[in-house]
Amino acid sequence: MLEVKRFTFSDKDLSEKAFAIRRKVFVEEEGVDPNLEYDSNEETAHHYLLIIGEKPIATARWRETEKGIKLERFAVLPEFRNRGFGEIVLKVVLKDVIPTGRLIYLHAQLRAVPFYERDGFVKEGPVFNEANIGHYYMKYLGRELEDSIV
Repeated sequence: MLEVKRFTFSDKDLSEKAFAIRRKVFVEEEGVDPNLEYDSNEETAHHYLLIIGEKPIATARWRETEKGIKLERFAVLPEFRNRGFGEIVLKVVLKDVIPTGRLIYLHAQLRAVPFYERDGFVKEGPVFNEANIGHYYMKYLGRELEDSIV
């Protein structure tokens, strides 16, 4: 069974499961400094965890900023990539944030740009470095979401 759980930082069990995925992907695989990966926004962000059976395999979060709604920390365990799980999480997050009517944006790693473009995001501006990884600022221009997926 596939389930996307929404939770807050105060749910320590789900937070630790999400952090384990982020640690594997961002810290171990990509070499991001743990001090950059876990930040002061954890407590106010809205978190998501995709679970298959009882195995957590993907995570994400969003938070409100001065500019709008920033989507962040999308991570899928390596053995589950390129199977549509990241898109499931993205669509659930979008379904939650679109009704706010605010600008929706993110900082996409270069290799993830096509993934976000497929779901209605467009690049703006030049490449910039964040945690020593090239990124593009991308904003959501909208796309019809299929209810059957989310």
